[in-house]
Amino acid sequence: MAIVRFSPWREIDSLQKEMNHLFDGFYSDFNAQEKPLKFTPAAEINETEAAINFKLEVPGLSAEDLDVQVTAEAVVIKGERRQQNQTENHGMTRSEFRYGAFQRVIPLPTRIQNDQVKAEYKDGILNLYLPKAESEKNKVVKVNIG
Repeated sequence: MAIVRFSPWREIDSLQKEMNHLFDGFYSDFNAQEKPLKFTPAAEINETEAAINFKLEVPGLSAEDLDVQVTAEAVVIKGERRQQNQTENHGMTRSEFRYGAFQRVIPLPTRIQNDQVKAEYKDGILNLYLPKAESEKNKVVKVNIG
């Protein structure tokens, strides 16, 4: 597991983003016609000794709607959830689905071999297998004291 230096400014920035997200969600009910809801897919990262397993929840999208780019330090995922046009002459339509373009840039805790990445998309879940760089696998070496 990578050691990350504590930075209070990063924590404050994270808290501010969460508060903004909270208030945006609260006021979106009142201003539904003024501001459409933003779609941000949920992510999950699991690190093992050999690789990083990354999952992204993007239901309702096909693999062709996703653009995945992997560098040695980050994963960048772009996509767009398009709204289907509905024509209805009588009655009212209310939608709580979130539409529009999204982009997630997720920094990785360790360097990876981005030319060896494997991807699978099934049932609205994007799975990425990101093997660690060889230099990262051998970070800890046991020293024998003689």
